[in-house]
Amino acid sequence: MRLKKRGEQTLIFDFIRKKWLVLSPEEWVRQHVLNYLVTEKNYTASNISIEKELVLNGVKKRYDVVVYSRDLKPYLIIECKAPYIELDQLVIEQAQRYNLIVKAQLLMITNGVSDLVFNISNQVVDLPNQVFI
Repeated sequence: MRLKKRGEQTLIFDFIRKKWLVLSPEEWVRQHVLNYLVTEKNYTASNISIEKELVLNGVKKRYDVVVYSRDLKPYLIIECKAPYIELDQLVIEQAQRYNLIVKAQLLMITNGVSDLVFNISNQVVDLPNQVFI
């Protein structure tokens, strides 16, 4: 991770969006999961979308991460939380609500300490390597 100081703020470099962002606990988790997807799971950086707006029941929301398959269909939606946030039913439901719009095959929730991946049948599954998507 590339970090730098700007005044009193610590910034982290987002290698996908190619820009410096204020380092918050949630951003730390998001950058770690992005790094994991690209370096460990071999996901293609160009198939990853970060913090895009969606409209849910007339309300504007932002998802954290969506990974697209090779044929550019939503494959994985990820909801990132700060490390001190428990991954409870409310977090799962938030990801599920976003997925009503995105329609990804897999949902992942993470707080950087724990993570869970679900398929659309709500079964816990392992996150596959990019070669499978």
